[in-house]
Amino acid sequence: MLVVISVGGSILAKDLNSDRFISYANALDTLAKEHRLVVVTGGGVAARDYINVARSVGANEVACDFIGIEVTRLNAQLLISALGDNAFPEPPRTYKEAEAALTSGKIVVMGGVIPGQTTDAVSAILAEYMGADLMIIATSVDGVYSADPTTDPDAVKFEKMTAKELVNIVMSTEMKAGSKSPVDPLAAKIIERCKIETIVMDGNDPVAVSEVIMQEGVESEPVTGVHLGTRIVG
Repeated sequence: MLVVISVGGSILAKDLNSDRFISYANALDTLAKEHRLVVVTGGGVAARDYINVARSVGANEVACDFIGIEVTRLNAQLLISALGDNAFPEPPRTYKEAEAALTSGKIVVMGGVIPGQTTDAVSAILAEYMGADLMIIATSVDGVYSADPTTDPDAVKFEKMTAKELVNIVMSTEMKAGSKSPVDPLAAKIIERCKIETIVMDGNDPVAVSEVIMQEGVESEPVTGVHLGTRIVG
């Protein structure tokens, strides 16, 4: 099974703790014994800090995006280092490079690609381009909610939803100032377009992420349980 995993920078590199990278590397090593893996790392706090400084000195948004991309690639390189010989040695810079790297039989780890695309969008495009069987969005929240749960106490978590419902939720959440969505609008639209089965889940525990993927690979019915966030189906 080919799995694309989007790991948020706020999960992997929120405090640049080496133990976080090692823990994720160990979980990915286990997964790679059964599945082919492409991992896309986010930028996290460091990317936002660099972008804020860039804006303050006059950089335009495209320049800021390029800076953020470089930070995501640094996080990718750290994870590659933790994986050692089990990882392809360099983060691919394009989708075609990622496809070629996968033929090595190693875990492929990369960051952003071009301005205007979050790493979630990169993951969704990769999943479509490579014909992935499953995409995991490992983020700092435990799934998709009907509204922003940080501001709306009546927000309800979805256990399962269609890609079209995801797009509608994401668009309504993003339109509210200051709101945050676990999936950005472009990624949601790509998921809707390619109908890739996607799970949005809390990525703080890499073992939980690994367990969900392993169960997906052996169960005839979709797995449910405490670790599973929101399942998005075509």
